Amino acid sequence: MIVFDLCCAAGDHRFEAWFASSDSFADQQVRGLIACPICGDSAVKKAVMAPRVGAKSNQAMNAPVSVAAEPVPGAVPELARKLLADIAAKQAEMLPQSRWVGRDFAAAARAMHEGRTAEDLIHGQASPDEAQALRDDGIAAMPLLVPVVPPEAAN
Repeated sequence: MIVFDLCCAAGDHRFEAWFASSDSFADQQVRGLIACPICGDSAVKKAVMAPRVGAKSNQAMNAPVSVAAEPVPGAVPELARKLLADIAAKQAEMLPQSRWVGRDFAAAARAMHEGRTAEDLIHGQASPDEAQALRDDGIAAMPLLVPVVPPEAAN
């Protein structure tokens, strides 16, 4: 996984997004699948960001110094902030009721749609092509709005 700082052209809003790779970001950007969470603009580009460089192995690890930027007044409307928090809370409430199927998401969703397995709440991973194939076949699936760490990758 890789994280990028992004910004939109319309309002120059900065936000962070996670991608499987740089190629995945480029593919989603070209297809217009990335949108600013503040204004919805899909003209999104990478923002300038500092590289994350690890400490040398022969140096003692010091506690990281964090510099919090002062929020720009009015940059994120309070309503948008509340809506994003509500979405994150609802997703956190729903995930424990759902079964993680990992990379088998598309196959599991298709099996339920075709009646080969019982209907169940599931979540997992699907490639953009798999997600498009599900949509083309009329199978209801949507991306999670807040990124989820797969159980096998969680600490």
